[in-house]
Amino acid sequence: MRKILLGVVVFFVLLVVALALAPVLFKDKLRALADAQIAQRVRAKVLYDPANIDVSLLRSFPDMTVNIRELRVIGLDSFSRDTLAYLPNLRVGLDVMSVIRGGAVDIKSIDLERPDLSLRVLKSGLANWDIMISDSAAAAQGQDTSQVHLAIKGWKMTDGRLRYEDLTLPFSMQAAGVNHTGSGDFASNVFDMKSQTTATDLDMTYNGVAYVSNKQLTADVTMNMDLEKSLYTFKDNKIKLNDFPFSFAGAIGLPNEKDITYDLTFKALETDFKTLLSLVPGVYTDKFKNIETSGKVSFDGYYKGTQNELKMPGYGVNLAVTNGQFHYPDLPQAAKNINLKMQVDNPSGYTNNVKVNIPQFHLDLGPNPVDGNIAIDGLEPMRVDGRVKANVNLAEALKVYPVKDLAMRGQLFVDGTAKGIYSKTQMPVVNAAIRLTNGFVKSAQFPAPIENINLNGTVVNTTGQVNDTQINLPQFRMVLEGEPLEGRLTAHNIDKPVFDTNVRGTVDLTKITKIFPLKDMTVTGRVAGDIAAKGNMADVEAGRYQNVVASGTVKATNVTYKSKDLPQGVRISSGTATFNNNQINLQSLNGTAGSSDFAASGTVSNYLGYLFTPGQSLKGTMTVNSRNFNVNEWMVDEVSAKPTATVASGKAPTKAEGVLQIPKYFDLVLNSRVDNVTYDNLKLTNVAGTVTVRDETARLSNMTFNTLGGNFGTTGSYSSKNLAHPTFDFGLNIKNLDIQNAFSAFTTLKRLVPLAAQVEGVFGTNFSMSGEMRPDMMPNLATLTGKGVVDVVKAAINQSEVMSKIASLTTLPELKTLVVVNKAIQANIVNGNLVVQPFDLTVGDVKMTFGGSNSLAGALAYVTALNVPTGKLGNAVTSKLTQLTGVKDIQGTDRVTLGLNIGGTMTSPVVQLTSGSVKDQGKAIVTNVVKTKLADALIGLTQKKQAAQDSTNRTDAAAEHTAEEKARITAEKARLEAQARLKNQVGQGLNTLFGKPKPRPKAADPAPADSTK
Repeated sequence: MRKILLGVVVFFVLLVVALALAPVLFKDKLRALADAQIAQRVRAKVLYDPANIDVSLLRSFPDMTVNIRELRVIGLDSFSRDTLAYLPNLRVGLDVMSVIRGGAVDIKSIDLERPDLSLRVLKSGLANWDIMISDSAAAAQGQDTSQVHLAIKGWKMTDGRLRYEDLTLPFSMQAAGVNHTGSGDFASNVFDMKSQTTATDLDMTYNGVAYVSNKQLTADVTMNMDLEKSLYTFKDNKIKLNDFPFSFAGAIGLPNEKDITYDLTFKALETDFKTLLSLVPGVYTDKFKNIETSGKVSFDGYYKGTQNELKMPGYGVNLAVTNGQFHYPDLPQAAKNINLKMQVDNPSGYTNNVKVNIPQFHLDLGPNPVDGNIAIDGLEPMRVDGRVKANVNLAEALKVYPVKDLAMRGQLFVDGTAKGIYSKTQMPVVNAAIRLTNGFVKSAQFPAPIENINLNGTVVNTTGQVNDTQINLPQFRMVLEGEPLEGRLTAHNIDKPVFDTNVRGTVDLTKITKIFPLKDMTVTGRVAGDIAAKGNMADVEAGRYQNVVASGTVKATNVTYKSKDLPQGVRISSGTATFNNNQINLQSLNGTAGSSDFAASGTVSNYLGYLFTPGQSLKGTMTVNSRNFNVNEWMVDEVSAKPTATVASGKAPTKAEGVLQIPKYFDLVLNSRVDNVTYDNLKLTNVAGTVTVRDETARLSNMTFNTLGGNFGTTGSYSSKNLAHPTFDFGLNIKNLDIQNAFSAFTTLKRLVPLAAQVEGVFGTNFSMSGEMRPDMMPNLATLTGKGVVDVVKAAINQSEVMSKIASLTTLPELKTLVVVNKAIQANIVNGNLVVQPFDLTVGDVKMTFGGSNSLAGALAYVTALNVPTGKLGNAVTSKLTQLTGVKDIQGTDRVTLGLNIGGTMTSPVVQLTSGSVKDQGKAIVTNVVKTKLADALIGLTQKKQAAQDSTNRTDAAAEHTAEEKARITAEKARLEAQARLKNQVGQGLNTLFGKPKPRPKAADPAPADSTK
């Protein structure tokens, strides 16, 4: 017994020691394994802090748990700005013995807390979750694929958020509050996977239409997994949206890399009408359990076929409601006689071949009946045959269906029929009328009511031709807090509408947007107007504005506009505009744009074409003045074109982030004067000149301003046509600018002219320059080209390492300090290199010629020639000159020319004596070297342009190949789609000839699997 007790004690001691030492023994090993696997097997950026990794044996003993906090997975290339997954807490359970043995590590469980997953598929079909490199691909690269083994038996997600967007369909889904658990033996080839899922908020949208919104989801699913055959079969399952339960039967297969096969049926599990009612927006609330209902529901459908780049599975849905009724106990009336039949069928799977048939729909809202029916065959073109008729007292409707904090009155009458083909060239025969009498609306969001709403309109088309559609709204009127708004509208010829309208009244934008909210926009203020327009849209598009009658006056007071694309906001404190068919005359328009104020006046033309015809530009000439304008607020991201300025604090940014975007469809001449401009960290004053905005390019004419104590003038252009690579072409005229101020303020000057770091004084320049802007609106120095003259008014070079080494080498101490007065220096910028043309200096009795170049990396390649009295040179220099010139009695000459090369960098220059002559030929020496430097730079620029052109050609060829492939797929889809439609039509014809078509059988329970097969 003593030995047994001793053994137990030893076991527990060892266990406690192991638990305590696990983090120390295995943390570094597991982290190294994870880093290696990520580097070899994951095509994405995986970001985490090593300090956020913990290893424990206590949490899941006898397994080992690795806990990683704050992990992010970010895509590459097209998804480089997308976070695929943010995992605040990821726990991975490992088989402890596999870790100790040192072979393949078995992953047994995964636990996610509050994950945020964003899955996207681009129109090209590229998916952001396709980041794992397969075993076969990794093995082909010689990588070890046996380090990690999936032996998962369970997984869990708590309070997750899931977003899915597929632009190829287009379909999107969002789910919040997702809790999910699952279990299954992935170490086996065939097993049952069981999962339980709940979500508190589920939304699904297809092609811009929300089909599921704010629904609760519960799903219990058991699926047989055959990993060897890639076949996944639904077994017991129950899925519930709100209170509506349904189930699936059938299987999903992955027979090859390109195809997914579906053979699924689904059906409702209950027939109580109340379950379907729970899906109606606004019904599923805390009061839902008290609603009195009756009636029956049947629901079933199928999803069958192959999905690949050419095909989609066929599908069908049958829904019927019989004698439905619901009644809220605290309301006096019920919705009764709800009868609905709907069939959706598309066996070919091609969206354009879908058929929707609702032969019956009826609803009594209290004593008010609503009837309708519709049949739709195809989408492009769409065959339509339908009718809707309702005559509803809105006050009576609210006695049936409650809408919180909403009051309505008035009689709404709708009666419309449509039969025929709807396409780009055809229109169904339509006869529709709508009438609202004595309307009244009041809500909690905006307690001031809209009163006396009266409108009476018709839409009629008797021929089926698009241009024969007549829209007539002879009068509409409403009163909003005592302010009337009224008008009329008639129009026909839908393709090129002929219109006659006028609107008059005062609109309080704050009130209107509370009643009719604008997504991601805030608009306030008051606009009063009296506007009339009559004419033909064909004349507008052709610019024949003389044929359009338009007139009116608009006054704006305290109008503000802010959106996610314009977070800075624009405010018009006051403004008046009168207009006719040709132009708008702006008078005294005052306001602010972000933190910048402006006052504008002038004329704007082609406003009708700009508003109504895509691609036409707004034209005009205006005078714009401002006291303070901050350019930094108007920068946008060079890829997304979204604003980069942060305005949440209410303060204007002090530094530029992003590039400046020029509006695409503006053709404006702006005569501007601004007292103070903030651009990046520069303050410009007395800015004046003309800016012409056209074709996404701003052209500056005679623009002048002051900054850093100097006077600037510029003429040139800036273009944002290619937002990722905006270009500029400027001519600069600068006078009396302090060299050190310029060197401190301009990054470009620091990189291009590093020699200026040790120069003090004043200069001016007349220089032309062109190139690209970087994403921070600074010039991309590698793309710069330019030339001009730098006028040094007066400058002193002090404590220069270059000049100190020249003075030491030549034994001429006076060269340590240079003073330059009234010197014009010519320079070129080629391929990002500064090339300085030769210029002369005199220092005492030393004549000096200087020239050369430096690169963006700071490498110096200058040459200088010194013509000096021979007697001033030391013995070492004299001896070296004797070797270079071949003149034995060098001291017998009066003067001598020394040629020096200056290399290295500014901080570590290298000065060498390379030539000598008894002739005064310093100018020729330097000129020949500078010519060589300039020629080399031009050759480099030519090679760079050729490389860029070759890259563009390759990109164009790849894009052309992709476009051809897309066109082939589109054509093949169209062929198969037409073939499926023709086959369906032939089948319908035969059924009509030989008897009534047989109804599609309802979904049946799946037959047991054929084990012999």
